[in-house]
Parts: sequence; structure tokens; C-alpha cells
Amino acid sequence: MKAVVLEERGPAGANWRDFPDATPAAGESVLRVIASSLNRVDLYMRDNGAGITHVLPQVMGVDAAGVVAEAEPGGGLRPGMKALIYSEAFCGKCRYCLAGDQPLCESVKIMGEHRHGGFAEYVAMPTRCFFPLPDDADLEEAGALMTGHLTAWRMLFGKRALQPGESVLIVGVGGGVAVACLQLAKLIGARVFVTSSSDEKIARAVAMGAEGGVNYGRDKVSKAILDMSGGGVDMAIDSVGAASWGESLKSLRRGGRLVTCGATTGSNPPADLQRVFIRQLEIYGSTGGSVGELRRLLDVFSRGLVRPVIDARFAMSDIRTAFDRFETGGRFGKVSLVV
Repeated sequence: MKAVVLEERGPAGANWRDFPDATPAAGESVLRVIASSLNRVDLYMRDNGAGITHVLPQVMGVDAAGVVAEAEPGGGLRPGMKALIYSEAFCGKCRYCLAGDQPLCESVKIMGEHRHGGFAEYVAMPTRCFFPLPDDADLEEAGALMTGHLTAWRMLFGKRALQPGESVLIVGVGGGVAVACLQLAKLIGARVFVTSSSDEKIARAVAMGAEGGVNYGRDKVSKAILDMSGGGVDMAIDSVGAASWGESLKSLRRGGRLVTCGATTGSNPPADLQRVFIRQLEIYGSTGGSVGELRRLLDVFSRGLVRPVIDARFAMSDIRTAFDRFETGGRFGKVSLVV
């Protein structure tokens, strides 16, 4: 088969080339991949990968949607059916899996991180990680759904769910997770505010339903958000890290909560503990989403209530150009890859 194979670190290290066919182990099935999408972790794997147990060469990609090519006997799948892959091969036996919280699995193996991924013509994964899609499902949209929207779903509706009528600040709108957060927050009737260094991105977010935005390159975020929201937001979504952390905390109302799934500008911002305990703020970390959360997301997707925003489309063989687009500051939404 053909696949995007990571052979060494850096932009020149990922190549579309021949690779041994995806062979299912016991309890696994095979997907013929139609579409996938780039995510921040793909960039991290290409350029660093520290802290993630893996061996090069490795097939990249944490997203995959397509058609079942080989179905495990008795596994409930049939060849030819459309499906999306849940990228976390969980054990199903540890305390977290038994509680339905698969992202915390003690021995999880994530596609495109710990095992071969979805930037390929075929990918093998445990059959329990296959989620059937309706016959009329748009596979390109499905291929851009799993990582970004599931991460957003858990951030918004996980430990202390955003409620209709509450307010949320989305820091750095434009990336796939941030745009997904905007879509899902509006879906439940929340008030949304955004930040960006681009007036154009803020305008696009407002056109999608945000009440307002702050250009952090020009204005002080916390002052503007306190004014716009009437005293602070209920929740802040911040995956930017050190560069925005202080202003995100200051933008919260008393008793508000901050949720983070990343630290692209640094992982050690000032803790500002006095603000945290005096204003009784809550801080949550979030990664991925559970099987139950994916089922709810797929129900929303299948009913046409949310569709991923596709910024640009590339053939998977054009992976280097796709990465170039992913890294550009003008991106708004997902970079889609099609086989």
C-alpha cells in the first residue's frame, strides 16, 4: 500500500511511499481510508515526538474515515460499510476503560502516535474502534471530525459542561479544535467570544455566531472580554499556553473555569495561584474524548447539526504542501487529506 511514512524528524522526514500492507491482528479489522486530516499532534510527531513511545519508520495520522475492507468475523462490521476510526486503541480492562473513560486507559495505543496511523490507503485497528457511518455520510467531513471535534466536545461538555446561556472565551480561533468549539458552543445556545491576531478570523467567527472578538495583537484581552461579557466569562478554552494563560484567567468571572488541551506557546505559564483561590477558579486538562462522547458527537454529525469547516484540501500524496498550509497563520478550520 501507499502511506505517509515518518522516517526521520523534520519537514523532509514524512514521505508518501510504498509500505507493507496493513495486516489485522486478532480482534482487528481493516479500513480502506478515503479521507483524513492534519492535527497539531501530527506536526509534533513529525518534528519532535518526545514522550510518545514509537519506532520509526511509522505511518502518520490520527484521523481516518473510509470503507471497511476486512471485517473481523463476528465483530459486527461488514465489508463495504462506511466507518470512522476511534483513534485510541484502548484495553477495555483497566479501571478507566471499565468506567467508560477510554482516554485515560493505562495502556492506550493511539493511531499515528504509538502505532501505525491513518495517512495511508489502509489502516488496521481493533474492531471496537470502528464506528459505522450512515450510507450518505460525507467521508471527507468525517475524516476531519474525530480528533478536532471530539477534543472540543470533551472540553466543552466534559467535567463541568458548558450550559445554554453561559459564556465561553475561545482563545486563538482558527485552528481545528477552536473552530469546533465555536460550532458546538453555538449549537447548545452558549454565548461565544474569541481572540485572534487576525481581524479576518474574528470576522469569520462572528459570521459563525460569536458575539465578539478581541485582536490580542492590538488590545488587552481581559479588559475587552470583561466589558463585552458583562463581568467575565463562565469558561475559557485555551490551548495556546504561556502566551495567553494570564489573560485567560483574568477573563473569567468569579467561580469560572479554564479548560486546556495544549500548550503551543509553552507549558509553564505563571500559575497566578492567588487569583485562582481568591476567585475560586477551576482549571481542567482535557485530551481526546471517550467512546460515549464520540457516539453523541456522531449522532449530532449524522443529523447534519455540525459539519467540520474545511480550510484546504490536499491529496495525501501531497503531504508536504499540506503541512505547509497547516503551519500558515491564515488557516481557519481543518486541513483535509484525501487518498
